[in-house]
Amino acid sequence: MKFNTKTIHGNQHHDPSTGAVMTPIYQTSTYAQKSPGDHKGFEYSRTGNPTRSALENMLASIENGQYGLAFGSGLAAIDAVIKLLNPGDEVISTNDLYGGTFRIFTKIFEKYGIKFHFIGMGNPSEIEKYINTNTKLIWVETPTNPMMNIIDIEAVSKIAKKNNLILAVDNTFATPYLQQPLDLGADIIMHSATKYLGGHSDVVMGALVVKDKELADKLYFIQNASGAVCGPMDSFLVLRGIKTLHVRVQRHCENGKAVAHFLANHPKVGKVYWPGFESHPNHEIAKKQMRDFGGMISFTTNGDKLEDAIKIVENLKIFTLAESLGGVESLSGHPASMTHASIPREERIKNGLVDSLIRLSVGIEDIDDLIADLDSALKLI
Repeated sequence: MKFNTKTIHGNQHHDPSTGAVMTPIYQTSTYAQKSPGDHKGFEYSRTGNPTRSALENMLASIENGQYGLAFGSGLAAIDAVIKLLNPGDEVISTNDLYGGTFRIFTKIFEKYGIKFHFIGMGNPSEIEKYINTNTKLIWVETPTNPMMNIIDIEAVSKIAKKNNLILAVDNTFATPYLQQPLDLGADIIMHSATKYLGGHSDVVMGALVVKDKELADKLYFIQNASGAVCGPMDSFLVLRGIKTLHVRVQRHCENGKAVAHFLANHPKVGKVYWPGFESHPNHEIAKKQMRDFGGMISFTTNGDKLEDAIKIVENLKIFTLAESLGGVESLSGHPASMTHASIPREERIKNGLVDSLIRLSVGIEDIDDLIADLDSALKLI
Protein backbone atom coordinates (compact mmCIF):
# COMPACT_ATOMS: atom_id res chain seq x y z
CA MET A 1 0.00 0.00 0.00
CA LYS A 2 1.45 3.37 -1.02
CA PHE A 3 1.68 6.32 1.35
CA ASN A 4 -1.28 8.34 0.04
CA THR A 5 -3.50 5.30 0.47
CA LYS A 6 -2.07 4.49 3.90
CA THR A 7 -3.14 7.87 5.29
CA ILE A 8 -6.75 6.79 4.71
CA HIS A 9 -6.70 3.01 5.07
CA GLY A 10 -3.47 2.11 6.92
CA ASN A 11 -4.18 -0.52 9.61
CA GLN A 12 -7.81 0.68 9.73
CA HIS A 13 -10.98 -1.44 9.93
CA HIS A 14 -14.66 -0.64 9.77
CA ASP A 15 -16.36 -0.70 13.14
CA PRO A 16 -17.25 -4.39 13.74
CA SER A 17 -20.46 -3.66 15.67
CA THR A 18 -22.07 -1.15 13.28
CA GLY A 19 -20.01 -1.13 10.08
CA ALA A 20 -19.19 2.57 10.60
CA VAL A 21 -16.63 3.64 7.99
CA MET A 22 -15.11 6.30 10.27
CA THR A 23 -13.70 5.16 13.62
CA PRO A 24 -16.22 5.97 16.36
CA ILE A 25 -15.31 8.12 19.36
CA TYR A 26 -15.39 5.66 22.24
CA GLN A 27 -16.06 8.19 24.98
CA THR A 28 -15.76 5.79 27.87
CA SER A 29 -13.36 5.29 30.75
CA THR A 30 -14.08 1.63 31.49
CA TYR A 31 -15.36 -1.58 29.87
CA ALA A 32 -17.62 -4.43 31.00
CA GLN A 33 -15.96 -7.77 31.78
CA LYS A 34 -17.64 -11.19 31.75
CA SER A 35 -15.40 -12.37 34.55
CA PRO A 36 -12.31 -10.85 36.20
CA GLY A 37 -9.76 -10.47 33.39
CA ASP A 38 -12.18 -11.80 30.76
CA HIS A 39 -12.86 -8.83 28.48
CA LYS A 40 -12.87 -7.84 24.80
CA GLY A 41 -9.36 -6.38 24.75
CA PHE A 42 -10.09 -3.22 26.71
CA GLU A 43 -10.44 -2.74 30.44
CA TYR A 44 -9.60 0.89 31.28
CA SER A 45 -9.05 3.79 28.89
CA ARG A 46 -5.69 4.87 30.31
CA THR A 47 -4.41 1.44 29.28
CA GLY A 48 -6.25 1.29 25.98
CA ASN A 49 -9.19 2.83 24.12
CA PRO A 50 -10.51 1.69 20.71
CA THR A 51 -10.30 5.17 19.18
CA ARG A 52 -6.75 5.66 20.45
CA SER A 53 -5.81 2.16 19.29
CA ALA A 54 -7.05 2.95 15.77
CA LEU A 55 -4.88 6.08 15.77
CA GLU A 56 -1.85 4.21 17.12
CA ASN A 57 -2.25 1.61 14.37
CA MET A 58 -2.44 4.39 11.79
CA LEU A 59 0.69 6.07 13.18
CA ALA A 60 2.60 2.79 12.85
CA SER A 61 1.38 2.36 9.28
CA ILE A 62 2.35 5.79 7.92
CA GLU A 63 5.84 5.61 9.48
CA ASN A 64 6.45 2.03 8.28
CA GLY A 65 6.66 0.91 11.90
CA GLN A 66 5.03 -1.89 13.85
CA TYR A 67 3.92 -0.13 17.02
CA GLY A 68 2.44 3.31 17.61
CA LEU A 69 1.81 5.09 20.90
CA ALA A 70 -0.24 8.27 21.34
CA PHE A 71 0.32 10.68 24.25
CA GLY A 72 -1.27 13.81 25.68
CA SER A 73 1.40 16.03 24.07
CA GLY A 74 4.68 15.88 22.20
CA LEU A 75 6.53 16.59 25.44
CA ALA A 76 4.73 13.67 27.10
CA ALA A 77 6.05 11.46 24.30
CA ILE A 78 9.59 12.81 24.83
CA ASP A 79 9.19 12.26 28.57
CA ALA A 80 8.42 8.59 27.94
CA VAL A 81 11.55 8.14 25.80
CA ILE A 82 13.86 9.64 28.44
CA LYS A 83 12.23 7.43 31.08
CA LEU A 84 13.86 4.49 29.31
CA LEU A 85 17.11 5.74 30.86
CA ASN A 86 18.63 5.54 34.34
CA PRO A 87 20.60 8.00 36.51
CA GLY A 88 24.14 8.24 35.16
CA ASP A 89 23.10 7.65 31.56
CA GLU A 90 24.07 10.19 28.90
CA VAL A 91 22.25 11.55 25.85
CA ILE A 92 23.73 13.21 22.78
CA SER A 93 21.35 15.74 21.25
CA THR A 94 21.53 18.33 18.52
CA ASN A 95 22.32 21.84 19.74
CA ASP A 96 19.51 23.37 17.68
CA LEU A 97 16.19 21.98 18.81
CA TYR A 98 12.76 22.91 20.07
CA GLY A 99 12.94 24.95 23.27
CA GLY A 100 10.51 22.66 25.08
CA THR A 101 12.74 19.66 24.38
CA PHE A 102 15.76 21.55 25.71
CA ARG A 103 13.75 22.54 28.78
CA ILE A 104 12.58 19.04 29.68
CA PHE A 105 16.09 17.67 29.13
CA THR A 106 17.86 20.29 31.25
CA LYS A 107 15.27 21.38 33.82
CA ILE A 108 13.57 18.06 34.50
CA PHE A 109 15.84 15.14 33.71
CA GLU A 110 19.27 16.57 34.49
CA LYS A 111 18.34 16.74 38.17
CA TYR A 112 17.72 12.98 38.10
CA GLY A 113 21.30 12.36 37.03
CA ILE A 114 20.94 12.12 33.25
CA LYS A 115 23.59 14.07 31.35
CA PHE A 116 22.92 15.77 28.01
CA HIS A 117 25.43 16.86 25.38
CA PHE A 118 24.13 19.44 22.87
CA ILE A 119 26.27 19.40 19.75
CA GLY A 120 26.17 20.32 16.07
CA MET A 121 25.35 17.26 13.98
CA GLY A 122 25.90 18.69 10.50
CA ASN A 123 28.94 16.43 10.44
CA PRO A 124 27.75 13.17 12.06
CA SER A 125 31.31 12.03 12.83
CA GLU A 126 31.40 14.72 15.56
CA ILE A 127 28.96 12.57 17.54
CA GLU A 128 31.56 9.87 18.20
CA LYS A 129 33.68 12.27 20.24
CA TYR A 130 30.96 12.35 22.89
CA ILE A 131 30.20 8.63 23.09
CA ASN A 132 31.33 6.79 26.21
CA THR A 133 30.21 3.80 28.26
CA ASN A 134 27.38 5.85 29.80
CA THR A 135 25.90 6.98 26.46
CA LYS A 136 22.54 5.35 25.80
CA LEU A 137 20.59 7.61 23.42
CA ILE A 138 21.10 9.94 20.47
CA TRP A 139 18.30 12.50 20.01
CA VAL A 140 17.98 14.01 16.53
CA GLU A 141 15.67 16.72 15.23
CA THR A 142 15.69 17.22 11.45
CA PRO A 143 14.87 19.67 10.04
CA THR A 144 15.78 21.46 13.24
CA ASN A 145 13.61 24.04 14.95
CA PRO A 146 14.02 26.88 14.07
CA MET A 147 17.32 26.99 12.10
CA MET A 148 16.25 24.37 9.55
CA ASN A 149 19.48 22.39 9.82
CA ILE A 150 19.42 18.94 8.23
CA ILE A 151 20.98 15.92 9.93
CA ASP A 152 21.90 12.77 8.01
CA ILE A 153 19.71 10.17 9.75
CA GLU A 154 21.26 7.19 7.96
CA ALA A 155 24.80 8.27 8.91
CA VAL A 156 23.81 8.84 12.55
CA SER A 157 22.02 5.48 12.66
CA LYS A 158 25.22 3.69 11.64
CA ILE A 159 27.04 5.36 14.53
CA ALA A 160 24.21 4.44 16.91
CA LYS A 161 24.16 0.80 15.84
CA LYS A 162 27.96 0.49 16.01
CA ASN A 163 27.83 1.68 19.61
CA ASN A 164 24.60 -0.12 20.63
CA LEU A 165 22.73 3.15 21.19
CA ILE A 166 19.08 4.04 20.71
CA LEU A 167 18.46 6.62 17.98
CA ALA A 168 15.34 8.75 18.38
CA VAL A 169 14.26 11.20 15.67
CA ASP A 170 11.83 14.08 16.11
CA ASN A 171 10.04 13.96 12.74
CA THR A 172 7.55 16.74 13.49
CA PHE A 173 8.76 19.26 10.86
CA ALA A 174 9.16 16.75 8.05
CA THR A 175 6.15 14.51 8.72
CA PRO A 176 6.11 10.93 7.41
CA TYR A 177 4.98 12.30 4.04
CA LEU A 178 8.43 13.84 3.54
CA GLN A 179 10.71 11.61 5.63
CA GLN A 180 10.52 8.16 7.24
CA PRO A 181 13.35 7.79 9.78
CA LEU A 182 12.69 4.13 10.65
CA ASP A 183 13.57 3.25 7.07
CA LEU A 184 16.84 5.16 7.53
CA GLY A 185 17.82 3.22 10.66
CA ALA A 186 16.17 5.11 13.53
CA ASP A 187 14.76 3.17 16.48
CA ILE A 188 12.13 5.66 17.68
CA ILE A 189 10.20 8.35 15.86
CA MET A 190 8.61 11.16 17.86
CA HIS A 191 5.94 13.54 16.62
CA SER A 192 4.22 16.50 18.11
CA ALA A 193 0.98 15.36 16.50
CA THR A 194 -0.41 18.77 17.43
CA LYS A 195 1.32 20.04 14.31
CA TYR A 196 1.08 18.56 10.81
CA LEU A 197 -0.50 15.22 11.75
CA GLY A 198 -3.51 16.90 13.33
CA GLY A 199 -3.11 19.75 10.89
CA HIS A 200 -5.93 22.03 12.05
CA SER A 201 -4.64 23.63 15.29
CA ASP A 202 -7.46 22.08 17.31
CA VAL A 203 -5.73 19.37 19.33
CA VAL A 204 -2.59 18.82 21.46
CA MET A 205 -1.01 15.37 21.17
CA GLY A 206 2.28 13.48 20.90
CA ALA A 207 3.23 10.19 19.27
CA LEU A 208 5.96 7.57 19.16
CA VAL A 209 6.49 4.89 16.52
CA VAL A 210 8.91 1.94 16.73
CA LYS A 211 9.59 -1.36 14.99
CA ASP A 212 11.16 -3.39 17.80
CA LYS A 213 8.72 -5.25 20.08
CA GLU A 214 10.95 -5.20 23.15
CA LEU A 215 11.37 -1.44 22.87
CA ALA A 216 7.65 -1.02 22.20
CA ASP A 217 6.77 -3.04 25.31
CA LYS A 218 8.98 -0.82 27.47
CA LEU A 219 7.35 2.30 26.07
CA TYR A 220 3.83 0.87 26.44
CA PHE A 221 4.61 0.16 30.09
CA ILE A 222 5.78 3.75 30.62
CA GLN A 223 2.75 5.10 28.76
CA ASN A 224 0.35 3.16 30.96
CA ALA A 225 2.25 3.59 34.23
CA SER A 226 2.81 7.33 33.79
CA GLY A 227 -0.62 7.92 32.33
CA ALA A 228 0.11 10.82 29.96
CA VAL A 229 -2.35 9.52 27.36
CA CYS A 230 -4.65 11.36 24.99
CA GLY A 231 -8.43 11.14 25.07
CA PRO A 232 -10.70 9.54 22.45
CA MET A 233 -11.92 12.85 21.01
CA ASP A 234 -8.34 14.04 20.44
CA SER A 235 -7.48 10.65 18.94
CA PHE A 236 -10.40 11.00 16.53
CA LEU A 237 -9.30 14.49 15.49
CA VAL A 238 -5.73 13.44 14.70
CA LEU A 239 -6.93 10.29 12.93
CA ARG A 240 -9.14 12.52 10.79
CA GLY A 241 -6.29 14.96 10.22
CA ILE A 242 -3.96 12.23 8.96
CA LYS A 243 -6.45 11.37 6.22
CA THR A 244 -5.56 14.62 4.44
CA LEU A 245 -1.88 14.76 5.46
CA HIS A 246 -0.56 13.99 1.99
CA VAL A 247 -2.58 16.67 0.19
CA ARG A 248 -1.95 19.28 2.88
CA VAL A 249 1.81 18.78 3.08
CA GLN A 250 2.10 18.88 -0.69
CA ARG A 251 0.53 22.37 -0.64
CA HIS A 252 2.63 23.41 2.37
CA CYS A 253 5.71 22.51 0.31
CA GLU A 254 4.53 24.38 -2.79
CA ASN A 255 3.73 27.53 -0.81
CA GLY A 256 6.88 27.20 1.28
CA LYS A 257 9.06 27.14 -1.81
CA ALA A 258 7.42 30.28 -3.19
CA VAL A 259 7.71 32.14 0.13
CA ALA A 260 11.35 31.10 0.57
CA HIS A 261 12.32 32.44 -2.86
CA PHE A 262 10.35 35.64 -2.31
CA LEU A 263 12.15 36.30 0.98
CA ALA A 264 15.56 35.42 -0.48
CA ASN A 265 15.11 38.12 -3.12
CA HIS A 266 13.71 40.80 -0.82
CA PRO A 267 16.06 43.73 -0.07
CA LYS A 268 14.96 44.00 3.58
CA VAL A 269 15.57 40.34 4.37
CA GLY A 270 18.94 39.10 5.62
CA LYS A 271 19.32 35.33 5.81
CA VAL A 272 16.66 32.80 4.82
CA TYR A 273 16.79 29.30 6.30
CA TRP A 274 15.10 26.68 4.10
CA PRO A 275 16.67 23.35 3.07
CA GLY A 276 15.41 23.60 -0.50
CA PHE A 277 18.06 26.15 -1.43
CA GLU A 278 21.11 24.67 -3.15
CA SER A 279 23.17 27.01 -0.97
CA HIS A 280 21.88 25.32 2.20
CA PRO A 281 24.86 23.52 3.78
CA ASN A 282 22.94 20.23 4.00
CA HIS A 283 20.86 20.55 0.85
CA GLU A 284 22.18 17.30 -0.63
CA ILE A 285 21.29 15.38 2.54
CA ALA A 286 17.80 16.91 2.48
CA LYS A 287 17.41 15.79 -1.15
CA LYS A 288 18.54 12.29 -0.22
CA GLN A 289 16.32 11.68 2.80
CA MET A 290 13.31 13.94 2.17
CA ARG A 291 10.63 13.83 -0.49
CA ASP A 292 10.38 17.65 -0.56
CA PHE A 293 11.52 20.53 1.63
CA GLY A 294 8.48 21.41 3.71
CA GLY A 295 6.64 24.56 4.68
CA MET A 296 8.78 25.74 7.59
CA ILE A 297 11.03 28.76 6.97
CA SER A 298 13.05 31.05 9.21
CA PHE A 299 14.55 34.39 8.22
CA THR A 300 16.31 37.42 9.64
CA THR A 301 15.97 41.06 8.71
CA ASN A 302 18.72 43.16 7.18
CA GLY A 303 20.37 45.00 10.03
CA ASP A 304 19.47 42.22 12.45
CA LYS A 305 17.31 44.45 14.68
CA LEU A 306 14.91 43.05 17.26
CA GLU A 307 12.52 45.96 16.79
CA ASP A 308 12.24 45.21 13.05
CA ALA A 309 11.32 41.59 13.70
CA ILE A 310 8.69 42.63 16.24
CA LYS A 311 7.21 45.18 13.83
CA ILE A 312 6.93 42.57 11.09
CA VAL A 313 5.15 39.93 13.17
CA GLU A 314 2.85 42.53 14.73
CA ASN A 315 1.73 43.76 11.30
CA LEU A 316 1.21 40.53 9.42
CA LYS A 317 -2.50 39.96 8.71
CA ILE A 318 -2.77 36.48 7.21
CA PHE A 319 0.23 35.03 9.05
CA THR A 320 -1.15 34.88 12.60
CA LEU A 321 1.36 35.59 15.37
CA ALA A 322 1.00 32.47 17.51
CA GLU A 323 2.79 29.51 19.03
CA SER A 324 2.80 26.18 17.18
CA LEU A 325 2.98 25.27 13.49
CA GLY A 326 1.74 22.81 10.90
CA GLY A 327 -1.89 23.90 10.71
CA VAL A 328 -3.72 24.76 7.51
CA GLU A 329 -3.39 28.44 8.45
CA SER A 330 -0.11 30.33 8.17
CA LEU A 331 1.55 31.29 11.45
CA SER A 332 4.46 33.53 12.34
CA GLY A 333 6.58 33.41 15.46
CA HIS A 334 9.50 35.08 17.16
CA PRO A 335 11.50 32.13 18.54
CA ALA A 336 13.74 34.16 20.88
CA SER A 337 10.75 35.37 22.89
CA MET A 338 8.27 32.56 22.21
CA THR A 339 9.09 28.92 21.40
CA HIS A 340 12.77 29.12 22.42
CA ALA A 341 12.64 31.60 25.30
CA SER A 342 13.59 28.80 27.73
CA ILE A 343 17.02 28.48 26.07
CA PRO A 344 19.63 30.90 27.50
CA ARG A 345 20.28 33.80 25.12
CA GLU A 346 24.01 33.03 24.82
CA GLU A 347 23.14 29.48 23.71
CA ARG A 348 20.58 30.76 21.20
CA ILE A 349 23.00 33.28 19.68
CA LYS A 350 25.78 30.68 19.48
CA ASN A 351 23.53 28.48 17.37
CA GLY A 352 22.39 31.29 15.08
CA LEU A 353 19.05 31.98 16.76
CA VAL A 354 19.44 35.77 16.82
CA ASP A 355 16.89 38.23 18.17
CA SER A 356 15.75 39.27 14.69
CA LEU A 357 14.90 35.70 13.61
CA ILE A 358 11.31 35.11 12.51
CA ARG A 359 9.89 31.61 11.99
CA LEU A 360 7.09 31.01 9.50
CA SER A 361 4.77 28.05 9.27
CA VAL A 362 3.52 28.49 5.72
CA GLY A 363 -0.07 27.34 5.41
CA ILE A 364 -2.20 26.27 2.47
CA GLU A 365 -3.80 29.62 1.62
CA ASP A 366 -3.47 31.25 -1.79
CA ILE A 367 0.22 31.97 -2.32
CA ASP A 368 -0.40 35.45 -3.76
CA ASP A 369 -2.12 36.50 -0.55
CA LEU A 370 0.73 35.13 1.59
CA ILE A 371 3.41 36.94 -0.38
CA ALA A 372 1.40 40.18 -0.39
CA ASP A 373 1.04 39.93 3.39
CA LEU A 374 4.78 39.47 3.90
CA ASP A 375 5.63 42.24 1.46
CA SER A 376 3.27 44.66 3.20
CA ALA A 377 4.81 43.97 6.63
CA LEU A 378 8.39 44.18 5.32
CA LYS A 379 7.70 47.62 3.85
CA LEU A 380 7.19 48.93 7.37
CA ILE A 381 10.82 48.48 8.42
